[in-house]
Amino acid sequence: MASRLAGLLENLVEATATPYPVDRYLEFVSPMLTWRETHAKVVGLEHRTDRTVTLTLAPTRQWKGHTAGQYIEVSAVVDGVRHRRFFSPANAEQDTKTIELTVTAHDDGFISKHLRDDLGLGDVLTIGAPAGDFQLPAARPERVILVSGGSGITPVISMLRTLIAEGHSEPITLVHYARTPGDVPYAVELDVAARTLDNVDVQLHYTREADGGHFAPEHLDGLADAEGAQVFLCGPPSLMAAVREYHDERGLSDRLHSEAFTIDTTPVIDPNQPITGTVTYSESETTSENDGRTILEQAEAAGLNPEFGCRMGICFSCTKVRKSGCTRNILTGELDSEADQQIQICVSAPVGDVDIEL
Repeated sequence: MASRLAGLLENLVEATATPYPVDRYLEFVSPMLTWRETHAKVVGLEHRTDRTVTLTLAPTRQWKGHTAGQYIEVSAVVDGVRHRRFFSPANAEQDTKTIELTVTAHDDGFISKHLRDDLGLGDVLTIGAPAGDFQLPAARPERVILVSGGSGITPVISMLRTLIAEGHSEPITLVHYARTPGDVPYAVELDVAARTLDNVDVQLHYTREADGGHFAPEHLDGLADAEGAQVFLCGPPSLMAAVREYHDERGLSDRLHSEAFTIDTTPVIDPNQPITGTVTYSESETTSENDGRTILEQAEAAGLNPEFGCRMGICFSCTKVRKSGCTRNILTGELDSEADQQIQICVSAPVGDVDIEL
């Protein structure tokens, strides 16, 4: 009853605060004074590599912590425009008072470069509730293998820290792939863990070294197939695909658990059905020839700037109305041609002529 009354009170307050949500008014008083939203102040900032920034955030009262492996939406206002991206907290799940994010700035990463280069102590971000099924099982495995590449290290370092904080004594192996030794933001911590904890083994591979450091079967032989082993994988598409293939070929797919923060949007071309048609962006009075990519990518190539968040079909920030035509969901392969339907343009590719309300 109490929670229901609280909910009714919140709705009443929101209704009287129109035309804007209550949080928009509270921001004028203090960005850390919130009603519904969760905000987080930057209280720590460290550049451990040339391409990354590690942020320590102090969240508002709404934050209840995360489960190791999950991700959160992070939004920041840049030049009056709110941008959203997803990042995994790197701290152990036992730490519910702060949030640690390590952000890798990519060449085409507008918001990641902003977080690395422009954010300062005292700045405030808006964050979402933790989500995602990439988690350690409640009954911890007899042997844990953590495999990551690049920025995929953040959810697995959270898992490693969580297990260490629990006093987990079963074998843990972390296999990480980076461009160079200077591209591992947690290198010092991993070295200390490997040297001081008998059950922790760390293997680092560098893809830009002379002998190459890309995934090879011998990196997991004797680990993934060990009795009681469970593998937790997060990294770029090429690594994900190689590790999945390794498990498929050995009949170990049921042991593999994975999370991806990018998706492969390369057009799937059927030689019997060549890519044709025109994409019409009706509100912008713009058209482009269909090249098979997602509508979001084609719109950007046409000079438009549609709103988006995750670029992988999670956050629904890019939802637009397909007025006519057929689209294919690149995640599921499903075709849909019903008129006047909302679709996520980051995971929808046009099939033939399409008119999108954009």
